[in-house]
Parts: sequence; C-alpha cells; structure tokens
Amino acid sequence: ITKKWGSFDAFKKDMSATTAAVQGSGWGWLAFDPKAKDIKIVTCANQDPCSTTGCVPLLGIDVWEHAYYLDYKNVRPDYLNAIWSVVNWETVGARFDAAK
Repeated sequence: ITKKWGSFDAFKKDMSATTAAVQGSGWGWLAFDPKAKDIKIVTCANQDPCSTTGCVPLLGIDVWEHAYYLDYKNVRPDYLNAIWSVVNWETVGARFDAAK
C-alpha cells in the first residue's frame, strides 16, 4: 500500500473517496490485479462481485445503505471514515499473499 500510494493515509483517502463516489448501492474494493501483478482500487455497482473486474478481492467495503444507515443515516463519508477501525489487516494480507 505504501509503495503504491506513498502512505497509508493517502491510500485511505483514495479508497474512501473512490468508494464514496459509487452511485447508489455497491462496493469499493482493494483488489489484486493478476495481469498487472499490482493492487488497485475498483468499484462495482449493486451486487456485482469484484471478480467481474478481473481482479481478486482483498478488502471489500459495502456501500449499500443497509451497511451503514442505522449508525450513519445517509452520511456515507462518516461510515467510510469509521470503517478503517474494524478492518482485519491480517486477513487482507493473507488474501494478498494467496493472490500473488
């Protein structure tokens, strides 16, 4: 992440902004692109899985309203700021190791 985005904070900012921009319901993904042999951020509308992008999912952020409405109402950016405190980075790392 640091190699690609320069810092973890820069990654979080990019991931949050890209995911917040999903129109309606969908997902933001940190994914491994096996063709490019690199990680990247991708988004998918509705229930479309990350695999439709040709990438392997490492971390998914659900931006369907059911994921955040009770706690954050319609303030998706607040939900995206809070999500980082619950990410299991060991699992993300294991998925990355398995994907590459």
